[in-house]
Amino acid sequence: MEIGHYPASSCSKEHQKIYQEWFAFADSDGDGRITGPDAIKFFGMSKLSRPDLKQVWAIADTRRQGYLGFGEFVTAMQLISLAQAGSEITQDSLKRDDLSSLNPPVMEGLDALLAKSKHLVKRVDPDMDGYPQEQSPLTNKWFSSKSSKKIPLNAVTSVIDGLKKLYIEKLKPLEVTYKFNDFVSPLLTSSDFDAKPMVMLLGQYSTGAHIGPEPTTDRFVVVMSGPDERTIPGNTIAVQADMPFSGLTTFGTAFLSKFECSQMPHPLLEHITLVDTPGVLSGEKQRTQRSYDFTGVTSWFAAKCDLILLLFDPHKLDISDEFKRVIGSLRGHDDKIRVVLNKADQVDTQQLMRVYGALMWSLGKVLNTPEVSRVYIGSFNDKPVNDSAVGPLGKELFEREQDDLLSDLKDIPKKACDRRINEFVKRARAAKIHAYIIGHLKKEMPTMMGKAKAQQRLIDNLQNEFAKVQREHHLPAGDFPYVEHFKEVLSGYSFDKFEKVKPKLIQAVDDMLGYDIPELLKNFRNPYE
Repeated sequence: MEIGHYPASSCSKEHQKIYQEWFAFADSDGDGRITGPDAIKFFGMSKLSRPDLKQVWAIADTRRQGYLGFGEFVTAMQLISLAQAGSEITQDSLKRDDLSSLNPPVMEGLDALLAKSKHLVKRVDPDMDGYPQEQSPLTNKWFSSKSSKKIPLNAVTSVIDGLKKLYIEKLKPLEVTYKFNDFVSPLLTSSDFDAKPMVMLLGQYSTGAHIGPEPTTDRFVVVMSGPDERTIPGNTIAVQADMPFSGLTTFGTAFLSKFECSQMPHPLLEHITLVDTPGVLSGEKQRTQRSYDFTGVTSWFAAKCDLILLLFDPHKLDISDEFKRVIGSLRGHDDKIRVVLNKADQVDTQQLMRVYGALMWSLGKVLNTPEVSRVYIGSFNDKPVNDSAVGPLGKELFEREQDDLLSDLKDIPKKACDRRINEFVKRARAAKIHAYIIGHLKKEMPTMMGKAKAQQRLIDNLQNEFAKVQREHHLPAGDFPYVEHFKEVLSGYSFDKFEKVKPKLIQAVDDMLGYDIPELLKNFRNPYE
């Protein structure tokens, strides 16, 4: 399955060499990224019109990161070459068979500039495939405890860098002050921002929600890209700084022993990471036998994932208590949920209609939303569809549904940057509400006597305290955390040691949401807009 496009692999070695030299010249600060201002200077030598160059950037920066890496730069050069030859530039231009033989575009005055600056040009070392590598971001150092200085604006060369800067300078101080990491979500690290988009597969045992053979279903397996096939144990992966899984250490060794990372080389995994969950079991007995907080872990992954696939099969439509709890823990991530009715070729067309109706009815009771989630129907495995059961009409339907699901997966990397911004804004709003709650509980405590009684009274009436905070600060009721979970965590704290509401910290987050993020998006949008 093709995801994204990196025509560096579809151009000749000779052209690749030319593009490497051009890329190194255009990359003014040598960080392996062509930003908007770099592009305006360099692309201008093509003498194409502004609308043409706007289209070139829009197609090349398909992920809307605000910069071009080497692969995207080659895409841009090939599109410019096509435009100079009089072809119309569209997304389909990249599917042409003659891309590899396409000559580099004519860049007026570039040869003279290259000759003049040859001794100054810092070549980007090609890796084993002949691609210049984007340098490992200096932004990793921003997250070290020693780095408390303001981050210079010129260090920000992408939307993600900008979010990192805003997190460290404006959101993290609020989270630390009000212990947001203990109540809601661990503090973010650099790898949380840089991680590839993730897709989580969730289903009851035997619904085909698993990537390996059935015995793998007792553990969480993260399937990632790697040079060769290997498995990394959970405790190891949770402490690796370049992996976005350090937050899972809060679930303890019992969970980490049921967690592993499976690496393998595959084109799909270069763009997304798959999270395979254990089969959700039915019956109370099995739930109590789990040695870790299963629902908590799925909720943690749901916050990180870009897409959540809920898998069902026609013979297992009943939603167990544990699956209900798991689906309940996805609250707030409804936009990420897609439903897959797998193994649908095991029933005939008439039964399939009944099964579909029953599934929608079951889901309606659990998801508690008036909108219907998108349901993909098919037989998603490597075996041919059972024609005798579904007939030619069913076969055509399954193929179209499979195409729709694949196109949904293909879109994930393109939307990854938008999703990061969306999750960041959601987190900022949650942190603000959390700060108001903690500040309110501190304010309600007596200064001298009866502290223990007052604290217990506040915990018992937490729902009413939430309502007071909501009215006082005009906050949406749906954005408040689960009362029961909040009570559990609160019982381990002394309210007296909480911080009061600090208007300066709240104001910094308000400024970030109202001004800094819109400004960041404006700075890294298409430079030709």
